[in-house]
Amino acid sequence: MFKPFMILLTSLLCALPVTAQENQASARATTSNASAIPDEAIHQVNPVKPTPESLAQGKKYYGYDCAMCHGNNGDGKGEVATSEKMKLGDFSDPATLRGKTDGELFYIIKNGQGQMPPEGDRVKPTELWNMVNYIRSLSSKKGQ
Repeated sequence: MFKPFMILLTSLLCALPVTAQENQASARATTSNASAIPDEAIHQVNPVKPTPESLAQGKKYYGYDCAMCHGNNGDGKGEVATSEKMKLGDFSDPATLRGKTDGELFYIIKNGQGQMPPEGDRVKPTELWNMVNYIRSLSSKKGQ
């Protein structure tokens, strides 16, 4: 009785480090791939002008998909972010997006980043660009 138990215990103890190493390698690969934005995406030019119509559409989709985490005014203090104790950037602060191109924002919204899920193909590219325009507009509303 004791011998089969020891064999099982030994087998489990040997398998545990292998599984842990595989999980760590997988997590590192996912993290490094998720944070790497291709050059062509960084340099992609926004084809949608930030017209009142574009901003209204961007605000609509932002409200559906982004505000729960990023907050209604982009302060990074939405309900989900607060309850999950996530630290998100404040889009109403111009410094938050300084140095980020519209192409980078488009890529992040489309593909997700970190804990942020991707929009993927749920919305059309024009609607994603409208969200980029709206997010950019949040920093200009700080004093309003």
